[in-house]
Amino acid sequence: MSENQEYNLETEKQPRNKYERREGEPTAAFKGASWGALLLGIVAYLIGLYNASMQLNEKGYYFAVLVFGLYAAVSLQKAVRDKEEGVPVTSIYFGISWFAMIIAISLMAIGLYNAGSITLSEKGFYGMAFILSLFAAITVQKNVRDTQKARERE
Repeated sequence: MSENQEYNLETEKQPRNKYERREGEPTAAFKGASWGALLLGIVAYLIGLYNASMQLNEKGYYFAVLVFGLYAAVSLQKAVRDKEEGVPVTSIYFGISWFAMIIAISLMAIGLYNAGSITLSEKGFYGMAFILSLFAAITVQKNVRDTQKARERE
């Protein structure tokens, strides 16, 4: 074999189009796990609501608490991160973000505590799916922000 043919064989062994992760960017596995946890939490919660034998107004309450909680979690994560990075955040917005998060969790806890129409195992299911969704929403927001910041550095 000539040298050119050997060189071509060696270069063909190397993976093509290998994606290089930028410094500070989360790994693809972590991003995928975060999105998976978010989707799993939301879908499980919604399937539970769909199959629940509660009245439509109760289902609406739990759905609204989920949406409010997801928004509050992302808003709080953004406010905390902005403050940490020196981005100006008004104390009113920061306080409202914390207040909204506390209210969302309180509404879920109070609703589940007072729900007489669902079993204790269902209460645990809704509570865990809710918390999983909130945590995953925070993690996805962090990943999006870290990825954007890593790409802006170039």
